[in-house]
Amino acid sequence: MKKGIHPEYRDVVFWDLTSDHKFLSRSTIQTKETIEFEGNTYPVVKVEVSSESHPFYTGKNVLLDTAGRVDKFLKRYGKK
Repeated sequence: MKKGIHPEYRDVVFWDLTSDHKFLSRSTIQTKETIEFEGNTYPVVKVEVSSESHPFYTGKNVLLDTAGRVDKFLKRYGKK
């Protein structure tokens, strides 16, 4: 590998703001904020959605009432 062209690969804390869940991973993302996590100071990246808050992973999928929507559409725009 050439020296000086690759970004720094380091430990980073990802903080899910929706569920207040924090986890440690490695990344090349650049950030100026830091956080105390498990006794050490790490750079922190704030995210809106992670596996802790995404409906697909939590099993809290929102089911849509498609039959009701179709009936409402037909009532409004159907043949008269």
